[in-house]
Amino acid sequence: MSIEKSENGLGRRDLLKLSAAAGVAVAGASLIGQKPVFAAEELSLKGKRIAISATGTDHFFDLQAYNAQIEEVKRLGGEPIAVDAGRNDGKLVSQLQTLIAQKPDAIVQILGTLSVIDPWLKKARDAGIPVLTVDVGSTNSINNTTSDNWGIGKDLALQLVSDIGGEGNIVVFNGFYGVTPCAIRYDQLVNVVKYFPKVKILQPELRDVIPNTVQDAFTQITAILNKYPEKGSIKAIWSAWDIPQLGATQALTAAGRTEIRTYGVDGSPEVLQLIADPNSPAGADVAQQPAEIGRTAIRNVAKLLAGQILPRETYVSALLANKTNVGEVTKKLGIG
Repeated sequence: MSIEKSENGLGRRDLLKLSAAAGVAVAGASLIGQKPVFAAEELSLKGKRIAISATGTDHFFDLQAYNAQIEEVKRLGGEPIAVDAGRNDGKLVSQLQTLIAQKPDAIVQILGTLSVIDPWLKKARDAGIPVLTVDVGSTNSINNTTSDNWGIGKDLALQLVSDIGGEGNIVVFNGFYGVTPCAIRYDQLVNVVKYFPKVKILQPELRDVIPNTVQDAFTQITAILNKYPEKGSIKAIWSAWDIPQLGATQALTAAGRTEIRTYGVDGSPEVLQLIADPNSPAGADVAQQPAEIGRTAIRNVAKLLAGQILPRETYVSALLANKTNVGEVTKKLGIG
């Protein structure tokens, strides 16, 4: 029986099998004793003070989600109390302490290392303040609005494996395993790669940093290329978000090693532009919808305060952009 194969030799059956093996069944919480569901136009935060705590806003995703939340609170008639920690964990803890003392009607936390923020999310919950989150897997959060990071991680890994023909060395940035979405995406990469014994993650893995992410990634990849100068010795570079991907792509271009492909997540406009360039080594990027994630989180606050029971997680769809479909994806996202 013939099996249709891609240009790199991986058959449809291979990828379907991999997709099934790598997939994770994610179920929302059972909704027992549900209250009436409110239509979007019926939601209101009139008279409510809603705290919005951002780990930082220097990245496209964070800024889009943060601004959208502020605007949505105002649109629904509420008062936003918005604070930005500027990627400083000490400041993040301090701002959470201050917000708890102000006793808002709800707190929404955007991202953050779980070990740093979770004790303070618990304090807020213990103080009777409802806590909701964006991209934070905390048991102290009533609802977490996010993309399906299991699906994102699997889809990106399958794209990478397909592009390299199921074999070769890959370089991985793994600096933020304490951030839930990054951990899930990394675990899904590992889960996919284990089914392809000819694909090898080079050790030691690289650690991406904040701030100066682009420059640091450029420097680290330049050093790796000097260590592996032969073409074909590295096939791909993976990161859990796309700012390290940007630095890595720049390093490959500067070194003339555009046969290596880069992969990341978020859909930053500058990265999508590189993917659209046929001469760029940027291979694929999973584009999230951060503004819609932010608005959805605030709508969930309004639903909760109106008495509606929320699921444990709310997923907003993401789109995998590659060399073939990037124009279509950017058009759908309205950033093309």
